[in-house]
Amino acid sequence: MNWYLEVLKKYAVFEGRARRKEYWLFFLFTTIISIILGVLDNVFGLISADAGVGLLGGIYSLAVFIPGLAVTVRRLHDTDRSGWWILISLLPLIGIIVLLVFMFLDSTPGENNFGANPKDSVV
Repeated sequence: MNWYLEVLKKYAVFEGRARRKEYWLFFLFTTIISIILGVLDNVFGLISADAGVGLLGGIYSLAVFIPGLAVTVRRLHDTDRSGWWILISLLPLIGIIVLLVFMFLDSTPGENNFGANPKDSVV
């Protein structure tokens, strides 16, 4: 849970590096919370048929959009890639696969163009 809160504390920090653990735990908690909010939207009838999304889920998605974008950019920095690589996800199917592979790659050892390795500072 600390990794999730750490990403929220760095709400719009696009500089630096993010470990795989930070990225994937944020993604996991976001997914779990989204599922719970989706169920609550369903139970309370808060789903809009036109928009295809519930009120609670929509508000949560807007709230975590910027932190999710920031942690993805920091994760790309950890693999020594520019944050602009996130735009590859705009390519249908192949772009998402390439971005997913980048998210699974290990950190660049030592310091890279985007700062010190976050694994080195963990005690």
